[in-house]
Amino acid sequence: MKVVIRVNDIILITKHYFKGLSKENGLTTSKVRAFSSKLYKTIEDKSIDNIFNICEQLLDEHKWELGVIAYDWAYRVRNQYNNDTFFVFESWLKKYVTGWGDCDDFCTHAFGELLSQNNELFKYVIIWTNHPSFFVRRAAAVILIYPIKKDKYHGINPYIISDMLMKDEHHLVLKGYGWMLKVLSQVEKDKVYEYLLKNKNIMPRVAFRYALEKVDEETRRRLMMS
Repeated sequence: MKVVIRVNDIILITKHYFKGLSKENGLTTSKVRAFSSKLYKTIEDKSIDNIFNICEQLLDEHKWELGVIAYDWAYRVRNQYNNDTFFVFESWLKKYVTGWGDCDDFCTHAFGELLSQNNELFKYVIIWTNHPSFFVRRAAAVILIYPIKKDKYHGINPYIISDMLMKDEHHLVLKGYGWMLKVLSQVEKDKVYEYLLKNKNIMPRVAFRYALEKVDEETRRRLMMS
C-alpha cells in the first residue's frame, strides 16, 4: 500500500527536521537540497501541475528552507515545462522572492533552465529591468547565467540587459549584471572585452570589477589602463 504524503505533512516534516537550525547557525542550501531530494522521492504524483501546486503552498509559508525545496522541485520537473510555465514562475518571482539569495537560487536553476529551453521568453525578461523591486531587476541579469553556461542563449542578447541596468541605483543589481558579464566573458571573451572597453567610463565600478573577475591578467591590465 502506497502512502500518500500531503502538503501539510511536508511542511511539518521539514520544520521538524530543521528545528533550531537557520542560515545564521550553519544551515546551508546544500543541506536543504539534500533533504529536499529525499523528500521528493516520497511524492507519488510528480506531474508538473501537482508539483507546482505543492511548491506554491511551500512558498506561501515564507520560510527560507521551504523556498529552497520549492525551487528545487520546480527544477526537477524541467522536462515537463510548457507554455504556461513562464507566467507561473514570473508570479513566484514577484510574489515570493524577497532578496538576492532567493533570486539567485530560483533564477540560476529552474527559471534559467526554462529560458534556456525557450529563448523567445527573453522579451518578457527585458521588461523586468524597469521593475520597482531590485530583486526582479537583478533577476533580469541572473536568469541569463544558466543559458550562457549551457550555451543555450543564441536567441538572447545579454548586452541588452546590462545596457538597461547600467546605472541602476541598487548595488545588488549592479553586481548581478556584473556577474552575468563575468560568466559571459568565458564564452565571448572578445565581445565582452569590447563591451567593457566601450562602457568603462560609465559603468559603476562595482559592476566593472565583477565583470573582470574571470578575465586574464593581460586583458584586465589593458582594460584598467586604457
